[in-house]
Amino acid sequence: MPTMQDVARHAGVALSTVSYAINGTRPISDETRQRIFAAMEELGYRPNALARGLASKRSRIIALLFPAAKRGLGLTELEFVLSTANAARENGYHLVLWSTEIRSAAELQQLMQQGLVDGVVVMEIHDQDERIELLRTIDFPFAMIGRCADNSEINHVDIDFGQTMQTVIEHLMGLGHTHIGFLNHAREEFEAGYGPAVRAQTRFLETIEVNGLHGITRFCEASSEDGYNAVNELLAEDPNLTAVIVMNDRAVPGILRAIADRGWRIPTDFSIVAVVSSARAAEMTIPTITAAEAPAYELGCLATEMLIHQLEGEKKEISERLIPCKLVVRESSGQCPAERVELLKK
Repeated sequence: MPTMQDVARHAGVALSTVSYAINGTRPISDETRQRIFAAMEELGYRPNALARGLASKRSRIIALLFPAAKRGLGLTELEFVLSTANAARENGYHLVLWSTEIRSAAELQQLMQQGLVDGVVVMEIHDQDERIELLRTIDFPFAMIGRCADNSEINHVDIDFGQTMQTVIEHLMGLGHTHIGFLNHAREEFEAGYGPAVRAQTRFLETIEVNGLHGITRFCEASSEDGYNAVNELLAEDPNLTAVIVMNDRAVPGILRAIADRGWRIPTDFSIVAVVSSARAAEMTIPTITAAEAPAYELGCLATEMLIHQLEGEKKEISERLIPCKLVVRESSGQCPAERVELLKK
């Protein structure tokens, strides 16, 4: 692989002159610059992005802060990563994924001050998020996929949980379901103010009340076993339950097993709808799962472009977008069992 030294030798100039031509840190003649670029083309030399940015103090690298220590990166989460990476590349930037949980503001500040990235896209936002407060304080460029309690002067995109829950519950109501459960993320995430867990549960309960339905909720860890236990707990509390909404892809196999253990069939005897899911996850089970699919690609691209516009000085006004999930009906949702409807009427 050719080096900068090879380019200098081929062009007949000093190594420092090649550096000046690449970084633009000192003026050189057009003839010399063209000779250097011609040598780079002939040799197939491509300057390292980090080295190119040292003089300009721009790395053209952005980071995606996506702590996934406990739940890991599932199929739905990976769609967010891929979309941000694609948007970065299309705009001439590189993306690095920072998936380790940052446990303190000091740790985040150390990462930012190393100068390796120009800005960050932040995910897994909490209502009171220490990372966001620090980024604001040190005036470091960032955009959010998600929302915190105070979003003023922050570029952000998020799922419209109100519209998403309304669409899903209206779908189940249209099938005759009046007793509906909701399986959320883990309790500790909800109590820590994790945005999706808080907003989804709040909107579920509001929509249930407005429509005069019976609704109950449970928290659930990201595992098949916890899905199995949680849906059994829901059915023990409300034996008339005929449908469950789940915001936890990894819990779905356990839910399917719990229903099968009762000798029930899906969707003849019981319906399941996933929210903030993906087509990949929904189509991996038998039966396939009706899902309100997260607009992961659109959210990832929008947040990345918001950040890059900020870095390039192209757009100074603050942008915000809320996008609902799209309901895709598959095999796991069906009419409420007729005998359950008659029983509820008595």
